[in-house]
Amino acid sequence: MQRLFVPKETRAGETRVAATPDTVKRLIKDGLKVVVEAGAGLGSFISDDEYRQAGAEIATSRDSALREADIVVHVNIPTTELVWGMQQGASLVSYIWPVDPPQHELMKVLAEHKISALAMDAIPRITRAQKDDALSSQANLAGYKAVLLAAAQLPKIFPMMTTAAGTIRPARVVVIGAGVAGLQAIATAKRLGAIVEVSDVRPEVKEQAHSLGATYIEVEGVEVKQGTGGYAAEQSEEFKRKQAELLHERIAAADVVICTALIPYRDAPKIVTEQMVKDMRPGSVIVDLAAERGGNCALTKPGDMNHVAHGVTIMGAIKLEDTVSVHASQTYAKNIQNLLSDLIKEGKLVWDLEDAIVQGALVAHAGEIIHAQTRQAMGLGEQKAPVKEEAKPSEEPKPEAGQDAQAEANAAAQSSSESGEAAQAETSGDQSAESTKEGEGA
Repeated sequence: MQRLFVPKETRAGETRVAATPDTVKRLIKDGLKVVVEAGAGLGSFISDDEYRQAGAEIATSRDSALREADIVVHVNIPTTELVWGMQQGASLVSYIWPVDPPQHELMKVLAEHKISALAMDAIPRITRAQKDDALSSQANLAGYKAVLLAAAQLPKIFPMMTTAAGTIRPARVVVIGAGVAGLQAIATAKRLGAIVEVSDVRPEVKEQAHSLGATYIEVEGVEVKQGTGGYAAEQSEEFKRKQAELLHERIAAADVVICTALIPYRDAPKIVTEQMVKDMRPGSVIVDLAAERGGNCALTKPGDMNHVAHGVTIMGAIKLEDTVSVHASQTYAKNIQNLLSDLIKEGKLVWDLEDAIVQGALVAHAGEIIHAQTRQAMGLGEQKAPVKEEAKPSEEPKPEAGQDAQAEANAAAQSSSESGEAAQAETSGDQSAESTKEGEGA
């Protein structure tokens, strides 16, 4: 029986956790022994007792739990200290962002320590992987919260209202990027009563925008380059110029702009210029969900939610999903549980190197960095695919007396159906095939 460890997140301000009591029950049913670090769920209002009742063991020693774990599940990019604390040959499932230069040293450590590392940010955008797609589940929540923050900050109300004192016109919202976060922002702004327009370089999202009640801002008369994997492609200078002219007009008339446009592993494209901000009405609001990668707005200050420029409040939002930690943890933990349940065979995690999801997201394995984009970014050249093997240490730690029996008893006691699991809110656009998705960062 393999041991799965859920450590407490150490990033400042992080409220999420990589497993919930519901996913713990499922993982135990799959044949794993689950160990949760004491206090790991407190940011999401999950007590240690709730984990115990689900069948998990609570670890008071982080170091020993890491050393004994066959599998570690994590939310944020792990530190090199965490990786060195794992036993050699163990498996890690986490956000990693391996292509980014700041993570190249981490990738070397993962390979040196022979860790099999699966990056949740590299889950391929294919239909079968939608249930595993953490970028989408977290972006969905961020898009919702972005609109609520804008509505709270705007010195107007969103809906049209007819009163004895006259008619109040509805607020106008422009959403840049119609990926998962953008579609949820559209749906939320419409529910609040705003007039919504959306800009996206992918013409195939026009129908989705219309289905949610938004007007699609379309650039006409210029060839549009098609992206791959559901992501937008870099467009020509002529397209950018015409898009900027059209957007300038619409943004100047807007009360709120929600920015969500991202291309994976690249700086956020600068779409909202300083002149556009200058031409907005004083009191208007921009919420930039691309802030973590520099922002779509030229004046965004990442992490600063109260920056005012030319009378416009510009919110450099980072990890808004942390502010809705209950549902953020539920959805992220479910993504991980879905992924692992497909890979666990007879109580052991087995990396099927012929599986499309594993091929796309397994970034280090058997002492090698195997992710093609990462190898290219690190100048390592092509890598021959490793042989298929079980993702487990060569020497498993011996469990304490009675642990296997207790875990098996816990698994047997679980109902065959899950209960109490909150459903992830999705817009109709989120249900589309992978070709209509965009890469918002989580």
